[in-house]
Amino acid sequence: MSDVPDTLTETEGLDLVGILSSIEETAYVWDLTTGRVEWESNASDILGVRDMSKIATGAAYHALIAPEHLNSRLEALSRSVGADRVRGVPYRLQYRLRPNGQRSEHEIRVEDQGRWWPGADGHAARARGVIRVISEEYLEQQRRLVRDDLDELTGQLNRTRLTEALGAILARAERHYQPCAFLMISVNNLAVINETFGIEIGDQVIAEVGRRIREKLRGGDVIGRYSSNKFGIIMLGCGQGALRIAADRFIKAVRETTIKTSVAQLSATISLGGVIIPDQAKSVQDTVNFALRALDVAKSKRFDCFIAHEPSPSAEGNRMRNKSIAEGVIAALDDNRMRLVLQPMISTKTGKAEIYEALLRMERPDGSLVSAGEFVPIAEHLGLSRLIDRRTLELTVDLLKRHRELTLSVNVSGLTCSDLEWVTALRRLTRDRPDVLPRMIVEITETVALEELDQSVNFVDTLNELGCRVAIDDFGAGYTSFKNLKRLNVDMVKIDGAFVKNLADDTSDQIFVKTMIELANTFGMETVAEWVGDERSARFLKSAGITYMQGYYYGMPFDSTDYVEAA
Repeated sequence: MSDVPDTLTETEGLDLVGILSSIEETAYVWDLTTGRVEWESNASDILGVRDMSKIATGAAYHALIAPEHLNSRLEALSRSVGADRVRGVPYRLQYRLRPNGQRSEHEIRVEDQGRWWPGADGHAARARGVIRVISEEYLEQQRRLVRDDLDELTGQLNRTRLTEALGAILARAERHYQPCAFLMISVNNLAVINETFGIEIGDQVIAEVGRRIREKLRGGDVIGRYSSNKFGIIMLGCGQGALRIAADRFIKAVRETTIKTSVAQLSATISLGGVIIPDQAKSVQDTVNFALRALDVAKSKRFDCFIAHEPSPSAEGNRMRNKSIAEGVIAALDDNRMRLVLQPMISTKTGKAEIYEALLRMERPDGSLVSAGEFVPIAEHLGLSRLIDRRTLELTVDLLKRHRELTLSVNVSGLTCSDLEWVTALRRLTRDRPDVLPRMIVEITETVALEELDQSVNFVDTLNELGCRVAIDDFGAGYTSFKNLKRLNVDMVKIDGAFVKNLADDTSDQIFVKTMIELANTFGMETVAEWVGDERSARFLKSAGITYMQGYYYGMPFDSTDYVEAA
């Protein structure tokens, strides 16, 4: 035994195998030269072996292992290539054990984990380890851990674990000033494959692409499935040059041979976008966003394309501005700092303000107001429009409840036209005051109405059934056909201000506006001219038959709290 390190014999002993005993595990030291196995004192109880002589030697113990599992244990103790004579060679395996002999029906499943040390000939001379009995509860726990950590289709890390790993590596890279890289990879032609052969075949392609990419990773690199057709790769110690080389390696791995599926041999291509961390991105969110943007550029160019993220001061400035606006919108919604201002619509018959458009303003913490045009477009792009429309609805209904003679016109975004919860909220808010509904006009833009015409028709019909009126805003910008205008069945059209602002001097605008008024009148719809700014335009509009006029000529927007009921 002189070939085994002295430190091993000095630290041997059944209670020094590196782990304490418990009701589920026992420990052993195995001299493979003599075959003798020494067990911890609880081995008989843990393994259920009545006669300890049955496991006193390695050969005797092996006689209790299920035959189909025996080879795996023997192989684990026979690998001599690269054996570490100081640290030993680790092994870990599971097998079924019949403690009372092969003829017994009683069996248990165990996990066997330990290390073996080589003798002079390089073969195993001594081993020590721990055997743990695997219960159904333990197996379920392991299955649950796999489900929580891995993507079911590809066996790669799932999105949650991938982003957690990215966060940990990003923090380490910043501490040690070690450049790393993050790649986002997309399978390009998956939509065509799904449509032609079905989703199941598409899944087979995804799994095979993931396997090929994984085979080309270096030790320590991490791969995970980010979304349906996207993989994320974290590459350690990787700069710009190494990133491009790696991207080319992945492209070739996917492209070089066809993919065998259950229906046919198929080809796949990938696009890649990459970012260097922490130099170009210092947070998980920025890292993923920059990689996705680079990927979008790669996909727009051609298949089999890699694009590296290139920092742009102007793009970063816009991003930070958008982020600041989004954070401001969310904070204003949370703190009830959204306000309504009112702009009058003057009736050409009475010369009085019969309707007011409710315009949204965001109040900053310092009390100053931000117009909707400065934050709504960005908020819509970031998916916040539903929250904004819901708050606007609450403010509008509340104002209508406080002023029984008031009629308000309120804008909604395109997403709200398909938001059943918005309609549900309208019903709930007006349940105790149905008189509010006839005094509410809901404005939808013409471009939105045209994009999803059937959806818009359903939305308009629902509002009409509730008693609300509906207006098309920015009429003329989308060139709505007569047929579509009739299908929408709206009550009012608001002519786009772009045709009104130069009306007094532009004869083509005059012809266009007059035609739109006549068209609306044909369908029995009221009309509103926006952006009326001077007396000459007002006179023309009145003579052309406009119903209402709105613009700075008739009044600037004012805070809704300043509204005073007519005497």
